[in-house]
Amino acid sequence: MTTELKNLTTTKYALSLHTTTPELGLAISNFADDTRSQVWNLGRDLSSLVHQYLIEFIKPQTWADLSFIAVAKGPGGFTGTRIGVVTARTLGQQLDIPVFAISTLAAVAWSEASKSQNPKTIAVEMPAQRGQICTAIYQFEPDTYKLKVCFSDRVLTPEAWQETLANWNTDYQLIQAQSGLAATVTSILKLANLDWQEGKFPNWSEALPYYGQHPVQGA
Repeated sequence: MTTELKNLTTTKYALSLHTTTPELGLAISNFADDTRSQVWNLGRDLSSLVHQYLIEFIKPQTWADLSFIAVAKGPGGFTGTRIGVVTARTLGQQLDIPVFAISTLAAVAWSEASKSQNPKTIAVEMPAQRGQICTAIYQFEPDTYKLKVCFSDRVLTPEAWQETLANWNTDYQLIQAQSGLAATVTSILKLANLDWQEGKFPNWSEALPYYGQHPVQGA
């Protein structure tokens, strides 16, 4: 077997899904020389088409090529978030590989901070139901490319969020996560890979959705 063929047969990939909005985001990478991602606006058809798009997207790789799965766990829409997490859990269970559930807000923060020349504290807000806001604050650590959670994901009233920011004792950049979130599927994959490189191996059963709010009742 040639060296080239051997590398092709031993290279492992990872796959990420983002379904917390009506868009489907998929990304796959071997974190060396092959990375691709795509976003589709599927709307109400997301639930019925996600598996079909997955099967087509992963080619020419196969399920056996995957070392782990990553998924956006929310906050986000109830149905879409559930679809993504359930799909990731099912794949993880069937393939016997770890599943990394990554915060939607963390992916937004990492995407913004990693391309900044002077990364700083990132405050992220996203509209929630009943006039509330999904919020989080992260500190980007350029040496490790990781995010430090300074204020964990939670749902607040606009007044409580403004009070939190007013009392924050370091400079921060405020990001409003409102559209195009599925494009951060590549950030989901990269954040999961950072954990993977540290030897973390979360079981598929540990991947749980975070809706932020109950779809009917208050948070």
